[in-house]
Amino acid sequence: PIYLGGRIITWQRLPVRPKHVYVVNMQPPRADIPEWAEFDLGDVCALPGHIARRQYDLVFSNSVIEHVGGHERRERFADSVHQLSDSHWVQTPWRYFPVEPHWMAPGMQFLPVMARVQVARRWPLSRERGKSWETAARKVLGVELLDRTQLHYYFPGSLIRTETVLGVPKSLIAYRTG
Repeated sequence: PIYLGGRIITWQRLPVRPKHVYVVNMQPPRADIPEWAEFDLGDVCALPGHIARRQYDLVFSNSVIEHVGGHERRERFADSVHQLSDSHWVQTPWRYFPVEPHWMAPGMQFLPVMARVQVARRWPLSRERGKSWETAARKVLGVELLDRTQLHYYFPGSLIRTETVLGVPKSLIAYRTG
């Protein structure tokens, strides 16, 4: 499979992994790349030709689409997914889960931006705690949680599955098998 926006360590931690994984991310890998993997620096919304021309068995993406930056970039992300394979598994946190998953803060996603920035700077579980307003604002503005209608729009031929925690919808998965 090709893993859009992910890290190789995700696959290293699994008890079973695919024979080969190709990872594309805008940040360099944090560790050596094993022989069963490839890594490329790249924007998953504007894939370089040497990646875009290849076909893959599966495109896998976990909690990336909400970080790519607005509707137009989400459309380009989805176009990349559709171009690379007939099969995909794209997961994203559900907008209406009661806890914002990036900060583990109840209801944070429903607040105005200014209030979200303040929560990000003060919430004890936040990585932005104590950081500058600009740093926290950049992180807050870089997360746009999706709902079912949006995910269906980006992946119209896909099935949409709901992951739950204690019966409460937590995240959505758009998937299709070729």
